[in-house]
Amino acid sequence: MAKMNRRHFLQAGAATSFLAGTGVLSTLTSGKAFAADTSGYKALVCIFLKGGMDHADTVIPRDQASYDLLRNARPGLYGAYGVGSGSSSRDRANLLPLNPTNAASFGSRQYGLPSQLAGFQSMFESGEMAIVGNVGPLIQPTTRPDLEKATFSLPPRLFSHNDQQSTWMSLGVEGSQYGWGGAFADAAIRSNSTMNPLYAMVSAGPNDVFLSGTEASQFTTSYAGAQQVKLVDDIYTLGGESKYDAARRALDDYVAKASFSEDNLYARDYISQSGNAVINNNAYDAALSGKPGLTATFPASYTAQQLSSVARTISIRDALNTKRQVFYVFMGSFDTHSGQTGQIPDLHTELSEAVSAFRTEMINQGVWNDVTLFTMSEFGRTTIDNGDGTDHGWGGHHFVAGGSVAGKKIYGDIPTPDLGSDTFTSTHGRLIPKVSVEQYAATLGSWFGLDSTELAAALPNLSNFSEKNLGFLT
Repeated sequence: MAKMNRRHFLQAGAATSFLAGTGVLSTLTSGKAFAADTSGYKALVCIFLKGGMDHADTVIPRDQASYDLLRNARPGLYGAYGVGSGSSSRDRANLLPLNPTNAASFGSRQYGLPSQLAGFQSMFESGEMAIVGNVGPLIQPTTRPDLEKATFSLPPRLFSHNDQQSTWMSLGVEGSQYGWGGAFADAAIRSNSTMNPLYAMVSAGPNDVFLSGTEASQFTTSYAGAQQVKLVDDIYTLGGESKYDAARRALDDYVAKASFSEDNLYARDYISQSGNAVINNNAYDAALSGKPGLTATFPASYTAQQLSSVARTISIRDALNTKRQVFYVFMGSFDTHSGQTGQIPDLHTELSEAVSAFRTEMINQGVWNDVTLFTMSEFGRTTIDNGDGTDHGWGGHHFVAGGSVAGKKIYGDIPTPDLGSDTFTSTHGRLIPKVSVEQYAATLGSWFGLDSTELAAALPNLSNFSEKNLGFLT
C-alpha cells in the first residue's frame, strides 16, 4: 500500500469538492524573496475549448487559391454547409475579412472569420485581439521529415482527448499534478508576501489541472457566488422547518471548526481545510454583497455566465487583496466527428457573444488593459473531412484579447491548406505545430510578471525554442 505523508494529504484534500478554496499551503514560502513583478493588477483568463476546435472552420482562407484548396479537401463539409448557394456562412463572399497589419508576411494569403464570430472580427480590427496560428504541443521544433525519425522526441499520446487536454494545461499527459496556470500564480504569490493567495487561482468551471499549484489551491466560483458546502447550505439537509435552525448552525460551526478540536494531525488538517473553505467562501460572498452588480449584459449561455463570474470576481479584487489572478473557463462540444455544420456555428456564436460581453464589462470597470483572455484546445482537427465532420488533429489557431494585446496581427502561421507540403502530416492533413504551447504560455507569463528564470521553471521545454516571447502582448 502506498504511503501518504501529511503534505500529500494536505494537497489531496485541497483538491476535493468544497476544500478547493482553502490555500492551506500558501504560507509555506510567503516570506521568501522572488523575482516576479506583481506591481499593479493583472489577470489571465483562459477559455478551454474542450473536444478539439476545428481551426480551419474558424479562421478560414479568403484568398481564392487557398479557399479552393480547403474546399476541395472538405467536399462533404462544404456541401453540408451549402457552400455555393450564396447564403452559406462559409461562402467566401460572406466571410468577415481580417485585415492584419502584418499582412505582407503572408504574401497573397488572406483570411476571414465566419459571421458567427462577428464580435471577434470587431475586436481584431480594433486592435484588441490577436490570432496565434498553428499552436500545439511540441518538445522541440518539428517538421514532417522529423516525424519519420524513430529517435525524434514527440509529445506522448498525441490525438488523445484526455492526454492532450492535460498536455495543454500541464505539459504532461493525464495524471499530471500541476498546471502552468498554477505555476504562474505560484510565482506571483511567492513574490508578494502581502497579497492574499486564497483567490489567486479561480475556476468558474471544473477543477482541472491547469490551476493546480503548490502555493495555493484553486478557488471555485459561479455566477451565483462562491461554491458552497451543500451540506450546510441546503436547508433540507436536516429538515426544512425553522425548528432545525439550531442543528444547522451547529453543523456550520462544526465544518467551520468554531467549536471542535482534534489531537490527530490528519483529522486536524482536514478540519482546518474544510473550515477555511467555509470562511473563504463567506468572505468572498461578503465582498460581492458590498459591490454593485455588473453593468454589461451577459447572455444566458453557460460560457457567458462563467465569464460573468470572472468579471464579478475581478470587480472585488481590492476587497480580496489580490494583485495577480489566473481564471479558468471552459466550453465543451467541440469534438465534431459528425454534425459539424449544425454544431460549430452555434458554438462560435456562444463564444463570440460571451467574450464580447466580458470585454464590455472590463472596459466599464476600467481594467481591460489589465486583463488578457486567451483560448486553448487540446488539438485542432484534420484538414480532410469525413463527411459532415472532422477528426482529431494537432496544431490549431487561437485567440488572445485584451487592452494590452498587440492586436490586429497574426502571429505564428496560418499556412495554405496544401496537404502535400511539409506543414502537414503525410496522412489526414494534420497541421504540424509551428508554435509550441510553451512559447504561447511564456508570452502570457512574461506579461503576467514572471522573469526568465521563473518561466524556465514553469515551462521546461521552453529552452528548446529560440523565440521565447511571441510579442502579442505589450
